[in-house]
Amino acid sequence: MADDQQQNTSPLSRALSRPVRAMSRMLSTPAAPAAPAVQPAMGSAIVDCAVYVDGVRQPGEWHYAEALRIARRHRNGFVWIGLKEPRAEEMAHIAETFQLHELAVEDAVTSKQRPKVERYGEMIFVTMRTARYVEHDELTDTSEVVETGDLLMFIGEHFIITVRHGDAVRLAPVRSGLERRREVLERGPWAVAYAVADSVVDTLAEVATGIEEDVAAVEDQVFSPDRSKGSNRIQRVYQLKRELMEFKRAVLPLQRPLAGLANGQLADVPDEIRRYFRDVNDHLASAVEQVVYLDDVINSVLQARLAQVSVDQNNDMRKIAAWAGIAAVPTAVAGIYGMNFDFMPETKWVFGYPVLMLFIFLGCASLYRMFRRAGWL
Repeated sequence: MADDQQQNTSPLSRALSRPVRAMSRMLSTPAAPAAPAVQPAMGSAIVDCAVYVDGVRQPGEWHYAEALRIARRHRNGFVWIGLKEPRAEEMAHIAETFQLHELAVEDAVTSKQRPKVERYGEMIFVTMRTARYVEHDELTDTSEVVETGDLLMFIGEHFIITVRHGDAVRLAPVRSGLERRREVLERGPWAVAYAVADSVVDTLAEVATGIEEDVAAVEDQVFSPDRSKGSNRIQRVYQLKRELMEFKRAVLPLQRPLAGLANGQLADVPDEIRRYFRDVNDHLASAVEQVVYLDDVINSVLQARLAQVSVDQNNDMRKIAAWAGIAAVPTAVAGIYGMNFDFMPETKWVFGYPVLMLFIFLGCASLYRMFRRAGWL
């Protein structure tokens, strides 16, 4: 009976409950959009957010969600967001708005990513290693020569998001320079990707030039005849070698992804922009050749310094052996006359002592001259 009543009354209760649920949804709807709008710390990560239509930056300050909505209204419109070292919660709002893949977002939050180009649906994810030459008055065994960082790009049809870790490359000059080139900027997000990659590669070339000067300075120190010029030359060579290895990890792995962008392996890159990427790839090839050359030079300098240390040790051992041979003459004579035999004719001779001293002197002088001529002294 109770079951029959429950079955009979359940349609009525469901009918009565529908307006209640509808009213609760109406009352709760104003609170739902408040979550994306609350971003008190978002400004710490967003360096700049701009909308571009036909290569012209639209005036005003934009929230990235509104900027994306405006950009999608135009065929040649896109959003460029610049981020610096965003936190996970900051990237979560942006990832939800732009539909970014969670794996790419995770890579964007953490640094030390290997250069690569990956596709996630309609979005392309590009990572690059950046480097900056650290100015210093003199190379020491603890000098920091290269400062490295990361630069990542999310590239979609109507947006590009650049994420920067470290200060090796700054994108504000890139943005201002590109905004003056409307004919390039109007080609969309891939034009921004080209300009960013070009800036990264140009900075790598500057670092290679700075390291080349340090290698030349180390060569002068290693092959200097003045031994007091630096007793820790080997430490300086090792330090420069470590900095060069860190720089190589930024330059060499970039060849493959950049070549893919330049050679048409990625169909998303427009043909016009692909020509620009080929120019960037040529600059990278020159930087790679310079890095390989510097690596060979520093290896040669290191081997030469190690050989130099061995030669110096051999020279020291020969000098020690020469002086030991000279000292053996008076030692042998003193040892013979120190045996205190009863019958030693020279001990009774009045000229025995002067003649013995003369013999020791002539013997030592002869050995000194012989070692000197042989280059041992």
